[in-house]
Amino acid sequence: MDSLNSLIDGFGTALTPMNLLWAAIGVLLGTAIGVLPGIGPAMAVALLLPVTYGLDPTGAFIMFAGIYYGAMFGGSTTSILLNTPGESAAVVAAIEGNPMAKSGRGAQALAAAAIGHFAGGMIGTILLVVLAPTVASLAIGIGAPDYFAIMVLAFIAVTSVLGASRIRGIASLLIGLTIGLVGLDQMTGQQRLTFGSLQLADGVDVVIVAVGLFAIGEALWVAAHLRRSTGKPIPVGRPWLGRTDLKRTWKPWLRGPVIGFPFGAIPAGGAEIPTFLSYVTEKRLSKHRDQFGKGAIEGVAGPEAAASASAAGTLVSMLTLGLPTTAVAAVMLAAFQQYGIQPGPLLFEREPELVWGLIASLFVGMVLLLALNLPLAPVWAKLLRIPRPYLYAGILFFAAVGAYAVGGESLDLVILLVIGLIGFGMRRYGLPVLPAVIGVILGPAAEQQLRRALQISDGSVTGLVNTPFSVTVYAIVVLIVAWPLIGRLIARRRGGRNAAEESRTVGGG
Repeated sequence: MDSLNSLIDGFGTALTPMNLLWAAIGVLLGTAIGVLPGIGPAMAVALLLPVTYGLDPTGAFIMFAGIYYGAMFGGSTTSILLNTPGESAAVVAAIEGNPMAKSGRGAQALAAAAIGHFAGGMIGTILLVVLAPTVASLAIGIGAPDYFAIMVLAFIAVTSVLGASRIRGIASLLIGLTIGLVGLDQMTGQQRLTFGSLQLADGVDVVIVAVGLFAIGEALWVAAHLRRSTGKPIPVGRPWLGRTDLKRTWKPWLRGPVIGFPFGAIPAGGAEIPTFLSYVTEKRLSKHRDQFGKGAIEGVAGPEAAASASAAGTLVSMLTLGLPTTAVAAVMLAAFQQYGIQPGPLLFEREPELVWGLIASLFVGMVLLLALNLPLAPVWAKLLRIPRPYLYAGILFFAAVGAYAVGGESLDLVILLVIGLIGFGMRRYGLPVLPAVIGVILGPAAEQQLRRALQISDGSVTGLVNTPFSVTVYAIVVLIVAWPLIGRLIARRRGGRNAAEESRTVGGG
């Protein structure tokens, strides 16, 4: 009841005309910036940080919340329409959303994403209000072996369900892990794969890798095939969800937040792992598995709801522990400190108006996001009417601008082109792109957690499986790896029984 009363007070703060205005501006700015390839929520918040210095802290953080959710949706928009994720959490949206757009259902994919963000954000924020103390206490108890187990699960899951074969999926993952090795070893300070370049000492930014593999690789692939095809604009289709679409999406909209929120709340979480796991879950549970990879709407609805709920989950660790679990949370933590506020267990007591006003503004921001972006779905979808040579020239331009904006170094553009050529080669030889991006995002973190776990156990491998949580996760990994083999054995037994029954029938006849 105390939380409910505080939330009601928070709505009193969030619904003032000025704070509503900041929330609306944040959503619009976030969506507009998120649509640009390579400029995700973290960069959007960081770029706009100086703009908010003149605001009071409550108004500033309400605006940041709007930017966060708006940029996440904007990143999904470019993933769906142009196969160009605006940020790493939007990578999964491209897998099913882009084939939907190419088949003339771009507006439906955008609508499924918008409603998924709304459902995930609402459910996630409700869980934030109700479960924040409990989730925070659980997060403290998760150690390095558990983190490593979760990342292994993400690696295995994503290489198992994508691409024509597991070997190609693993090959793609190894490419990503190799790119993730570039830079200084976090524990010893040794240079790895930097070729003597000081500019590579910090590693290759995930945004450059995602934009290079997806945007540049896709643009080069399309350019290589334009001579063979006319390159006509793709039809947009109806800007609403039909009864069949709603029947297929309402369960993923509800399942996504259940996966997304806990992963957002744990340290080293974020939206990447739950979006991938949500996609795997929807593929396993769907009655339309044959459509996955060709434009299954469940593959858009579930991961987008998971991503939005994960965004709410990240605020649990940041507000209650002062522990940022994503790049956006890290930037927002810096903003808190800029105002002389230190997030942690005492924040709810010291700054109740700010905290509950921020939480209430998340509900307001979700409504604004849906109200603004559902009507704009057909407008965004009309991007597909641009002839492909002009469209992909624009993608190359914005991708280059986004990559250069990451570090302001000309070397970033060279790296972008090299990674784009790698993406082109992967498409040429049928390697799925997503495992490579996963390897870059999670590889360094997985290595760090593995080494921490081994240090704690004095080098003993048993240190990786010394908790019930890690054992459970590895059991799930074994099940995923062995499932195709189990399926084949079951199919053979059934085939043998059917053959035996047929022979008996023939013999009896």
